[in-house]
Amino acid sequence: MAAPETPHDYCPTCGAGYEPLQEYCLECGTRLPTNRGVVGFLAREWQRRIPWYPGDWIWPVLLFLVLTIVATAAAVAASASRDTKAATIVATEPNVPVGPGVTRATVPTIPQANTLPTAPAPTITNGTLPQAPGAPSTSSVTTPTPTNPNALTVWPAGKNGWTNVLESLPTTAGRANATARARAAKRAGLPAVGVLVSSQYSSLHPGYYVVFSGVYATQNQASAAVSSAHSNGFPDAYQTRVTR
Repeated sequence: MAAPETPHDYCPTCGAGYEPLQEYCLECGTRLPTNRGVVGFLAREWQRRIPWYPGDWIWPVLLFLVLTIVATAAAVAASASRDTKAATIVATEPNVPVGPGVTRATVPTIPQANTLPTAPAPTITNGTLPQAPGAPSTSSVTTPTPTNPNALTVWPAGKNGWTNVLESLPTTAGRANATARARAAKRAGLPAVGVLVSSQYSSLHPGYYVVFSGVYATQNQASAAVSSAHSNGFPDAYQTRVTR
């Protein structure tokens, strides 16, 4: 009797051998690979040497890996070639013998920047400019300083005196309200209108913005002006002393 033929292929699931034209494994029932061509040849060769076969997907992955390695190696080689070509080339004078009567060519020397002529510095005269005939002298002309007609009066620093308090607004109401009332008093024609912060003066009760009118040296001067505040929309105005 003839000896049974040794199987050439093995089941990828259980490792049992099978014939070339067998479709299902007789041990586990797995459908056997029937690929032909290059993939089928590679699959059979794998299974003849290693019982475990991951599947046909392994071949595209291996091909992609090989292509990646080859492309990387080519890129590294190209980069190294560019670096070699980019090396600095130093020009040197060739050792060519010169015969009798032949003059070696020379390169003209470019003059340095510091040898160029320097432009003369401008001369500035600090004298008095000439005046046109009949024009007034600049030393005798005084330009008045423009003043802001809407500016409020600031109480002179370090001065103690008397004033007329038009209104006292709590600081919680905001300085804008006190400034608006002061401008209304200024539009009404009251003199030297401004705003004081009461906490900065010992003679005033702290916690208020004080709208005042006038900076007077004596109580009588302040008393004479308080009636004008009453008649211009501030009936509660009163005179008081302002001290630091």
